[in-house]
Amino acid sequence: MSHQYQDLISIFNQTFYSQYNTRLELGGDEPIYLPSDQNTLYHRIIFARGYYASAMHEIAHWCVAGPERRLLEDFGYWYEPDGRSAEVQAEFERVEIRPQAYEWILSISAGFPFTVSCDNLSGDVEPDRLAFMSKVHQEVIKLLEVGLPPRVKQLSDALRHFYQSPPLTEKLFVVC
Repeated sequence: MSHQYQDLISIFNQTFYSQYNTRLELGGDEPIYLPSDQNTLYHRIIFARGYYASAMHEIAHWCVAGPERRLLEDFGYWYEPDGRSAEVQAEFERVEIRPQAYEWILSISAGFPFTVSCDNLSGDVEPDRLAFMSKVHQEVIKLLEVGLPPRVKQLSDALRHFYQSPPLTEKLFVVC
């Protein structure tokens, strides 16, 4: 199955623009979330270089952010660039569990491969990718049991409809 970022832009914008005044847009080298301002009257999720996976990741962060955070550039979150210490990497992974769980759910909904991102290629510590993926997996299972948050469910349903993907079940989420 071919995954075109233009399809994801259309699906996201049709699903959320009217209700949340938010659009998904193609960007350059770095992804960013920009709230509306005097020049642009809508909020923008800008993903990197036309990468479908980048768009999914940025959408997941948008789904985590509450109303107040969606009024702040990059949701007001801190980001420590690549090259993190063990302590900073542990904190990075702790705050990434929920967004990456959402990203995994949305990726499966689109029939798109998911890979966790430990995002520390030149740090002092080699991240334990499998341990991190297990934590993300536990969060996914918990979300499937209690029910998806509204925005995640809306987009999951729209993606599954567009890509003709099956209903979400625990069996679709495999740690590897």
